[in-house]
Amino acid sequence: MDEDDFFSSRPQDPLTLLVKQDLGPLSVDELQERIETLKGEIARIEQHLSDTERHRNAADELFKK
Repeated sequence: MDEDDFFSSRPQDPLTLLVKQDLGPLSVDELQERIETLKGEIARIEQHLSDTERHRNAADELFKK
């Protein structure tokens, strides 16, 4: 599957724009900064996912018959 196929339904989405950005003009320092920023965002998303799953599991337990 091509990246364009995956992201085509949301062409103005910031993630879509990010993955299509040309990295050529960026310096080594800018690329390293981008990597650190993305790692931080991944950690934030993983934490949110974990919290959401924990909340969902608690709700499932509460409403079990």
